[in-house]
Amino acid sequence: MSNYKVDQRHLNHHGRVFHFVSYEGQPANPRREEAAVEPTWFLMGPARRWAVMPQQVLQPAEDVDRCLIAWLDEHLEAKD
Repeated sequence: MSNYKVDQRHLNHHGRVFHFVSYEGQPANPRREEAAVEPTWFLMGPARRWAVMPQQVLQPAEDVDRCLIAWLDEHLEAKD
């Protein structure tokens, strides 16, 4: 049993609310040829999620928010 605690952030950005969720990493599985996956922040969307950035242990919430907003700025500009 894992003691990983899922974290969530709801951020208002340019008049929209974005929902981010952290997911636990997974160790590599050589038998299935699966690489290890580190804990990661994901942007949640309807029936889909997008990997945003690795989750850093003990990173202050203000830093997490700043990094998530920077990611939104970079990726929303690319769509416009």
